[in-house]
Amino acid sequence: MAKWRYEKGLHDLGNDTYAYLQPDGSWGWSNAGLIVNNGRTLLVDTLFDLKLTREMLDTMRAKVPASKTINTLVNTHANGDHTYGNQLVKGADIIASSASAEEMDELPPEALAKLMQAAPGMGETGKFLLDLFDVFDFEGIRYTPPNLTFDEELTITVGDREVRLVEVGPAHTKGDVLVYLPSDKTVFTGDILFVKGHPIVWAGPVDNWIKACDLMLGWDLETVVPGHGPITDKSGIREMREFLVYIKAETRKRFDAGLSVTEAANDISLDMYGSWSDAERIVVNVDALYREFHNDSTPTDIVGLFGLMATYHRAHAGGPGRA
Repeated sequence: MAKWRYEKGLHDLGNDTYAYLQPDGSWGWSNAGLIVNNGRTLLVDTLFDLKLTREMLDTMRAKVPASKTINTLVNTHANGDHTYGNQLVKGADIIASSASAEEMDELPPEALAKLMQAAPGMGETGKFLLDLFDVFDFEGIRYTPPNLTFDEELTITVGDREVRLVEVGPAHTKGDVLVYLPSDKTVFTGDILFVKGHPIVWAGPVDNWIKACDLMLGWDLETVVPGHGPITDKSGIREMREFLVYIKAETRKRFDAGLSVTEAANDISLDMYGSWSDAERIVVNVDALYREFHNDSTPTDIVGLFGLMATYHRAHAGGPGRA
C-alpha cells in the first residue's frame, strides 16, 4: 500500500487512529495500534520487552497527548511479542479472549527468560534461538494477564467510537482477536496477518485462519494493520489467504504420500514467496497440518519445533530469521 511508508514509529491513519510499526517485521518485531476519542484511549497490543514497549509509549505520549493515560489495552493473542509489555500500561483494563488468557499462562515471560538463559547449552537449537531473540531483554518482565475476557465477540466504545473485538481463533494461536473499527474501515489483525513474512500456525486449524481472511474480505476495509509487516489493504489479506490454501494443499499431498514432517517441509516449494522472511516457519506449518490430518491433540513441542526450524534454516541459507 504505497501511501504508507514502512518505517519504525507511529503512523497517523486519520481520525485519531495510529499504527506503531517495527520493521522488518521478522521474529519478535511486531506492530501495535492506538485509538483515541473524546479523551479515551485504547492500545492494541504491547511489545516483546519493556524497553521496546516503553519507547513506544513515550513516542505515543509525545505525539498524542491523550495517550498519557491508556484506558484500555486489547491483546490480540497470547504471544509475548504482543503481551510482554503489559505491565507498563498501569491501571488499564486489559482485554483478551478467554482462550488467549488461558494460553498466556503456558509461556509467561519468566519462562522465556529461563529458556534464553539455557540457550547457549542447547546446541543448534539454542544458537537459532539466540540469533532470533538475543536482541530482546526478557529479564524483569512480570507476567501481567488480562483482567477482562470474552468469547466470540465484544463491542466496546472508545469515547463514542465503536470498536468490535472479533475472536477468530484458534488459528495462529488459540484465541486470536481482530480489532475492527467499522466507521473507519480499519482493522488491526494481530498475527492473523503477516505481510511479506511467512505466517506460523501455532494452533490451527488452518481452515479457521482461511475463514478469518474471508471474514475480513467481507468487511468494508481500506486500512489493514497486520501483526507484522507494513500497513496494507485487502490485497494483503488475499495474499495471505492464497498462501494458506497453497500450503494446506501441498502438505496434504505429501501427507498422503507418507512423507515425514521434515521431508514434506523441505519438499514444498516456496519460490512464489521468495521475498518473504522467515521461510523456516514452513516446518511448524507442516507439523500443524499433519497434526490436523492425524486428529492429534497432544501438546506441541515448541522447543523441538525450533530445533527443526534451525535445521531447515541452516539448509536453506540466509541470516537470522531468513531462509
